[in-house]
Amino acid sequence: MPPKMPTSSLLLSACFISCILHLFYTEGFSCPDYQRAALLDFKELLVSVGSSVQELESWNFSSTCCEWTRVVCRAPGASDDVIGLDFSHLNSNSSLNSDVLSPLFRLTTLLLLDLSNNSIQGEISGPGIANLSRLVHLNLSRNSFNGNVPVELLHLRHLESLDMNKNFIQGDIPSDIGNLTELKILSLGQNKFSGEIPSSILRLTNLEMLDFQNNSLSGHIPVEIGNSTNLTILALSNNLFSGDLPLSIQKMEKLETLLLENNRFSGEIPWWLFDIKQMKNLRLGGSRLSWNNNGRVSPKSRLTGLSLNSCNISGVIPLWLSNQTTMEFLDLSNNSLEGVFPIWLAHLNISIMMLSDNNLTGSLPPLLFQSKSLLMLELSRNSFNGTLPENIGEARSIQILMLSGNKFSGSVPPSISNLDRLVLLDLSSNNLSGNKFPVFNSQLTYMDFSSNRFSGEVPTSFGKNLFIMSLGENDFSGPLPNNLASFSGLKHIDLHDNNISGTIPEFLSHFSSLRVLNLRNNSFEGTIPDTLRNLRILDLSDNRLDGIIPSRLGEIDAPDIYASTTYTFGIDPVLQDLVKNCRCADLIVNWKKSKRVLSSQNLDFYSFLDLSSNNLSGQLPPSLGKYKGLKLLNLSFNSFSGDIPTSFGDLGTLETLDLAHNNLSGEIPESIAKLPQLNYFDVNTNKLSGSIPQGPQMDRLNDKTHYANNSGLCGIQVEIPCQLTTGKLDDDNDNDDGQKLFSWKALLVGYPVGLLSTIAVAYVLGHFDGKTRINSTWSFGSSTWSI
Repeated sequence: MPPKMPTSSLLLSACFISCILHLFYTEGFSCPDYQRAALLDFKELLVSVGSSVQELESWNFSSTCCEWTRVVCRAPGASDDVIGLDFSHLNSNSSLNSDVLSPLFRLTTLLLLDLSNNSIQGEISGPGIANLSRLVHLNLSRNSFNGNVPVELLHLRHLESLDMNKNFIQGDIPSDIGNLTELKILSLGQNKFSGEIPSSILRLTNLEMLDFQNNSLSGHIPVEIGNSTNLTILALSNNLFSGDLPLSIQKMEKLETLLLENNRFSGEIPWWLFDIKQMKNLRLGGSRLSWNNNGRVSPKSRLTGLSLNSCNISGVIPLWLSNQTTMEFLDLSNNSLEGVFPIWLAHLNISIMMLSDNNLTGSLPPLLFQSKSLLMLELSRNSFNGTLPENIGEARSIQILMLSGNKFSGSVPPSISNLDRLVLLDLSSNNLSGNKFPVFNSQLTYMDFSSNRFSGEVPTSFGKNLFIMSLGENDFSGPLPNNLASFSGLKHIDLHDNNISGTIPEFLSHFSSLRVLNLRNNSFEGTIPDTLRNLRILDLSDNRLDGIIPSRLGEIDAPDIYASTTYTFGIDPVLQDLVKNCRCADLIVNWKKSKRVLSSQNLDFYSFLDLSSNNLSGQLPPSLGKYKGLKLLNLSFNSFSGDIPTSFGDLGTLETLDLAHNNLSGEIPESIAKLPQLNYFDVNTNKLSGSIPQGPQMDRLNDKTHYANNSGLCGIQVEIPCQLTTGKLDDDNDNDDGQKLFSWKALLVGYPVGLLSTIAVAYVLGHFDGKTRINSTWSFGSSTWSI
């Protein structure tokens, strides 16, 4: 089972269920007409915006709303008022505007209102909330509410639970939050709050849970936070908090969960945290806290979860952990741990174990894979060696297995086929080899075998649900197998640096979800399929491709289809949060003459087209100018001819344009100067001539080698003045640089012409006799004129 990590939504759901169990009605109750009318108005608004209301079919004028689904009325013996509405996950079709809630604000008898998970956007209505003055439980979580917390909400003096988790609410946490003295649960996590925690929070003495995670809060944790002695959960991870941890936390004897990960605290991790007997879940990793307590820790607590990643832990894995027999989650990654994997750690039956980015050595004990509870094993970037245990398939519950960046050798054990829940498998950057592969289960969505020594044909035994296939830097050969066409859900194919040959198969064009295709440095030949489009990243460089660039390749950019480029892997949400910053599906690209690693988490910000080092020819298609999101365009080392299309100036996000080593002719189009982000431009070894465009960016691109070996380029970038007969005057009144260039050329032409005219007139008028010699010399820039 996953580690027990209480969240606001889980607690509030439990609270809601508890309320429902204590509030019941019997048939025959009839709610007031105005309440029924309000609910029917709400239903009508949902219908009008296209929301599915199948669950509300029983709502009509001929029945009482106390019998309607998702509606709770007061218990027998009291009035028949509506007191509870459970609308969680009611809308599944599209976003709703917050105005749709207006009829609900007429139900002034409400004690409980759950609107979670409905894609509601817009601001929370202050006047509307003010009408619900009796509210005890309010859940607005997992929507898209924005704006500030309305002042009226802070006057709901009966509130015991308030959940606004996972929205876009911003501003400071209001100081009047201290007025809600009945609060037991306060969750404002995963929003856009900034500023400090208001001191008034200390007035909430009934608080059992405080969740401010995943915001931009700063400053110190209030010194007297320990006076909140009823707190069982304090969650402040992923903010900008600094300073030392308050000593008063020691007084919080009921504290079970303390989440402080990824902040900017200072100092050492205090040993007394492990003396809080009720502590079960302690997360301190990535918060700039240091560990220096190996000899002093003898925990009084029995932890189920511990995160000490990036805490400067050195030496062997701390032995005191061997007594934590209830441990389900352990993260000691990104430290300086050394030594072998201890047998006692394998005995603990931990569900999620993360030890990546350390200096651990030796082989993995087979006992580790006899665990029936292991869900995730992350041991990447250590120095483990030897072969993978033959019994690896005994860990039947495992969903994530990440062993990249080690020194494992040998083949992949056949027993791995038994891992029928495996979703993410990363064995990259090892010394693994072989040309036969086990048949993997149908749940596998991500696999990375790159940077090993595998050989033979490209394997296709990974299950039909695969959407990331990364096999680069191996020794695979032969053509791409035809049965790869059955992997219709592939989003990311990376086969760079192999020996794969043959043509690029047409079936790749039929993968509607394909966004990344990297076939760099293989032996592909033939033409580029003319239907290959809708990709975000296409790298076909260093192959033997010929023919022209298909004109439809310009349709490669379609921003509306990129919502799923950041990979979710299709795994349990708890595990998803743990792998969101992993290096899974990272992409290596050639950028500005060097290799760069693009994080899979940032692929939404990049689009690349690299066709360099092939045998492509013909003219550059103007349709490439439609590739609006393009960051890199590399067409160098081919045989392209003709002009550079002026449409390239429409690539407003372009940072790199490499057209070197072709047969391009004509002038560099002035439109290139419009590219505001261009910081690498190379056209060397072509047949270009004329003046190099000027502009804020182009003027800085002055590496002479990038313009060398052409037919006569001139301009300030190469320190060669353009002659009078070169080029034509730019008469674009909207271009300031063009106006300057025009004025400069006009002056250059006009001054000597005017001078000659004056001399001629003077001569005719007789001011000079025929024997007088006129010798006038003047300079302008690097040009000298003599008469």
